[in-house]
Amino acid sequence: MAGPVIVPRNFVLLDELEKGEKGIGDGSVSYGLADGTDMTLTNWNGMIVGPGGCGLEGRIISLVISCGQEYPDKPPSVRFVSRVNLNFVDQRTGQVDNRGVAVIAQWNRSYNLEQLLQALRREMCSSANRRQPQPPDGSTFS
Repeated sequence: MAGPVIVPRNFVLLDELEKGEKGIGDGSVSYGLADGTDMTLTNWNGMIVGPGGCGLEGRIISLVISCGQEYPDKPPSVRFVSRVNLNFVDQRTGQVDNRGVAVIAQWNRSYNLEQLLQALRREMCSSANRRQPQPPDGSTFS
């Protein structure tokens, strides 16, 4: 009896690239390769429109995402470029603490970059983050 088919990393990422280029969902998140010539499909840029009802409402928030060689079996590394004050983000570097975001902490290969960005967006309005004072719009992590 044959086991489940495991889709190779590059095929998964090529599918994500195609979806990202076509535009996804309601436009509240987007993503694409940081460098169109990156044949390893490792480095990505992400964007989240700050959700209503929190200090980031309407802001364009930039992130960098790195899909390592073990992706999609292991979650990508995520770092905010735009400075945000959220309980799951290292305030010195912008790095996301994987334990602070359920979709990353419980990652499995069925998850994708869109789901990751949507989860980060939802977390921005969680009770722990909704009322956090935010840095000025346009400020970035060094």
